[in-house]
This record gives sequence, structure tokens and C-alpha cells, in this order.
Amino acid sequence: MFSTETYVQRRRRLGEEVGKGLILLLGNGSSPMNYTDNPYAFRQDSSFLYFFGLDTFGLAGLIDVESGREILFGQDVTLDEVIWMGPQRSIAERAAEVGVAETMPSGRLEEVLAGGMRQGRRIHYLPQYRSENVLRLQALLSLSAAEVRCGVSEELIRAVVRQRSVKSTEEVEQIELALDICHAMQTEAMRAVRPGVYERQVVGLMEGLVSGRGSQVSFPTIFTVHGETLHNHDYGNVMQAGDIVINDSGAESPLHYAGDITRTIPVSGRFTERQKDIYAIVLEAQTA
Repeated sequence: MFSTETYVQRRRRLGEEVGKGLILLLGNGSSPMNYTDNPYAFRQDSSFLYFFGLDTFGLAGLIDVESGREILFGQDVTLDEVIWMGPQRSIAERAAEVGVAETMPSGRLEEVLAGGMRQGRRIHYLPQYRSENVLRLQALLSLSAAEVRCGVSEELIRAVVRQRSVKSTEEVEQIELALDICHAMQTEAMRAVRPGVYERQVVGLMEGLVSGRGSQVSFPTIFTVHGETLHNHDYGNVMQAGDIVINDSGAESPLHYAGDITRTIPVSGRFTERQKDIYAIVLEAQTA
């Protein structure tokens, strides 16, 4: 996590750029794979992370632009949850880490938003990419799914993009950390690629390396000898002499800044003359 002041300043600038109304930033929830207690690996919403910094599921942040009031909504864990998860910091303790003084239970969010809407205030929110958050906004704002999608705030989108497009020194350091892992993934693949090896064997080596460094991939790895199919997530091909394999892969830094590197690797260890010519054409176009 960055310094408390970093998140305070980010939210302050966001409020100034949006101008008026209530800014609602939803964190992500836990997503079950096949039943409630068996979730996918958690990934927090990136915009929530940028402004509220808390890598925990079930949170939401609200900024009252005119008054400067900020509220973090979430639930403190129950005893049963402690048995599953171990001791956890309280919502108030987490909020203090990022400079938010006020917290409320998640159930109060609808009430606070309803009060703002009764006063005729605009609720600013970003486009949602998870269906469960679309459903959540439906309930919170008494809208249909279509209305949720049409009601996103262009002012908020533009304000977020303006901030996140320019990286601070500490953000660049995080990107470099991610790229260090990406470099290791690529070189591990180059060592492992050879005729007779399945694509999935190399993918397993790369993703094991990422996991061993306490990280996670930044997107599903693309690794295939059939580069004409853009996103191969099957990894079922056996690499043969004369093939070229594309490795489009990436990893995240500890604070979820992403790296993404794409390289092509000759399965035989050396490019043929034809492959070399095509590689050089692409490289020249990229450089130009």
C-alpha cells in the first residue's frame, strides 16, 4: 500500500475534478467457483484500489464532493469468518490506513444514496464489468440493468482517466517490479520451449514462477503455436520443430500494477530464414 497521504490527495483531486454530487466507487466481492466457500482468487477493482487502496472484498467507498465527507462501507468479520480466515483488522482500522475517518456497515449504503437522491444529487459511478456489481447498483439506485449501463458518469470517467494516465514515481516502481516478473516468465519459457513439449507444460512453469513470487498473472496467458488464433487458453498443442510459439503473458506487482510482454520463440531454437525475415519486418514496423 502507498502512503495514507497518497490516497487522501487522489480522492481530493477526484472530487475537485468531478465538481459536485456523490462519487460511488464499488470494490469487488468474493466470486464463488462452484459453491460459496470455494471462491476464485480475489482481485480488487483497480479504480477502487487507486483511490481507496484496500485489497479486501466487500467494500465500497463514497465521496461527498461538496462537503468532502468520505465514507468506507463494509462489514467486520464474524467469529465464524475468523475461523475460516484468521483474525482480521476492523473496517475502521482499514479505513484509517487510507485516511478515511468515517465507516458504516454495508447495509447503510442504500440509505445514504437514497438520501442523496431525494436531495436531487447526482450519483457518479463508473462502468461495471462484473454482473454482480451491475445487480448491486440496480438495488442501490432502483434502476434496471439497462439504466445502470446508461447512467455511468462521463465526468467521473474523464476525471479517473486523467489521474490514472499519469504515473507517479512510486507507481513506476511498481510497474518495474511487475516487469521484472514478466522478464523472468519470458526467459523461463525460452529455456523450456523445444520440440515434443506441450504448450501447457511451459505455461505451468511460467505461472508457477509467478505464484512462487507471491504474485498473480495480470491476464490469462496466451501461449500458442497457432498465433492466428489470438487468445488460445487451451494450451493443448504439442510444439514441433519449425513452429513459432507466441508468448503473450504478464504478471502483477504487489500493488496490482500490471506487466505485459509479448515475444515469439522459435521452437527449434533458431529462426529459419523465412521466419527471420518476417520477424525483422514486424520489428522494423514496431520501431518505426
